[in-house]
Amino acid sequence: MTRVSALRASGVRCVLAAVLSMAATLACAAEIGQVKSAKGEVLIEREGRTLPAGVGTRLQSADVLRTGADGSAGVTMSDNSLLSVGPNSALTLDAFRFDATTHQGRFDATLSKGSLAVVSGRIAKQAPDAMKVRTPAAVLGVRGTRFAVKVDG
Repeated sequence: MTRVSALRASGVRCVLAAVLSMAATLACAAEIGQVKSAKGEVLIEREGRTLPAGVGTRLQSADVLRTGADGSAGVTMSDNSLLSVGPNSALTLDAFRFDATTHQGRFDATLSKGSLAVVSGRIAKQAPDAMKVRTPAAVLGVRGTRFAVKVDG
């Protein structure tokens, strides 16, 4: 291999590495759901920042959805799960993966305080044990299509 062709090959590898790195970054920041309704104080904590969460706000894995004393939010996840978060709540979207073709995936969330009502979507319908909600006292494995949980604190 000549020096010029070696430099070209090295350049192609660098460009390929950069493209793969950008793809990984975009995958990490993938949108997993959207705020469909918001009343009162509704905030998202993301990567150390606090953002207002109005109607249309896109959600990402690891986001924390917080509501104030006058706050509530309705969220539609990309698998069509519906979440209703009540006042004084903190809901962390720990992990969410969803394949729109096979409907397989994983949905893990943590409700550390407040209330949450859920109508499960395609993930739980495909594999009932693929959706879990953690609270300080228990881990809820979703077996049905609807449930509500409240955490005092």
